Amino acid sequence: MASQSYDKIDGVIWYDGKLVKWADANVHVLTHGLHYASCVFEGERAYGGKVFKSTEHSERLRRSAQILDFEIPYSVAEIDAAKALVIEKNNRPNAYVRPIAWRGSEMMGVSAQNNTIHLAIAAWEWPSYFDPAQKLKGIRLDLAEYRRPDPVTIPCKAKAAGLYMICTVSKHRAERKGYADALMLDWRGLVAECTGANVFFIKSGKIHTPTPDCFLDGITRRTAIELAKKRGIEVIERAITPEELDGFGECFITGTAAEVTPVSEIAKWRFTPGAITKQLMDDYTATVQPKERSAAA
Repeated sequence: MASQSYDKIDGVIWYDGKLVKWADANVHVLTHGLHYASCVFEGERAYGGKVFKSTEHSERLRRSAQILDFEIPYSVAEIDAAKALVIEKNNRPNAYVRPIAWRGSEMMGVSAQNNTIHLAIAAWEWPSYFDPAQKLKGIRLDLAEYRRPDPVTIPCKAKAAGLYMICTVSKHRAERKGYADALMLDWRGLVAECTGANVFFIKSGKIHTPTPDCFLDGITRRTAIELAKKRGIEVIERAITPEELDGFGECFITGTAAEVTPVSEIAKWRFTPGAITKQLMDDYTATVQPKERSAAA
């Protein structure tokens, strides 16, 4: 899909309550969401025609909008149904799903009290975020220069477009240096997350992961924690300093796009994908894939 522009995909997009042709799903250049980042979104995956944890994603979308001081004019159930319709009408049972809500163009300026709130939902084929062959060996991460800001300065619990500005910059810089992604510290210098995924470390059979106090507590992150606990693996959520990374044997990241992906390197630190990471990769696949397909495999 990388070879095709995203505005030229064949299909339909759910846009403000109706299906429109993909090419017609446009906004005006003076849309508030474009100029002032009054825009929230979700990243979801459908497996076998069903969006994994669809309702949790829809609930978070509405919460994100509320944090940005606007109300999406559709209920969680209506958003769930719209996603299912998009998957069905595009005949993409295995797809990446992107709901996005934003303020329209009625007012231009920081204040936009009366702007129409729009919602659109698209679905397209998007395989694993990272190269499959490289993924099994473990991806390489750079250490980002930008840090996740103090939560008193940003709406850190919203999945808001503006918060990804430093993520894009950091990922671009990492890719130019030959890395797959970048690990971000927070404003205190503690380990936070990658540009679009949460991070986990393993030592002595226990999983350690940063407390999500200034970044999203990802839905895939919570799923991985649940799966680990079902296996009897202890999961410790705590502050982690970069100096501690020498002491961990395994590392992996989680996210809708990344799923569960092993890490072999973060800047100067090295890790070896091992049994616990592989088990969680397998458990996650078994959880998200339709039961009949998992059984057949």
